Amino acid sequence: MRYKLEIAIELPRERVIELFDSFDNLKLWQEGLVSYEPISGEPGQPGAKTRLLYEMGRRRVEMVETIITRNLPDEFSGTYDASGVHNIVRNTFYDEGDSTRWTLETEFQFSGFMRIMSFFMGSGRFREQTRKTMESFKRFAESA
Repeated sequence: MRYKLEIAIELPRERVIELFDSFDNLKLWQEGLVSYEPISGEPGQPGAKTRLLYEMGRRRVEMVETIITRNLPDEFSGTYDASGVHNIVRNTFYDEGDSTRWTLETEFQFSGFMRIMSFFMGSGRFREQTRKTMESFKRFAESA
């Protein structure tokens, strides 16, 4: 499953990147994030791995982020692996003067039980959660 979303943030790109590129800010805009723990590599740099723990309702979801590209302020991409889910995400930030256009392209690959669940859940639910997360960052950034 693949899709692409965009959102406009009413801040210059330099400020958006400053807020986006901070582990300390993650809990302020990523709903359900309980903890993050560097596993290997230099945090925030290509090849680095970080364990992220989320509470989603009554479930705890652990995923591992692996940074693929760090070409800020233009692009930040990585993979996110959880049980039965491999997610490839490419974030691109476009300078539009006093505002920034954030484009997120994602591809989900499912295996095992999650392959069956994804069929029943459809892409709408994943797209909705991604949009919600992007809007949460926008609110955080514009009020910071």
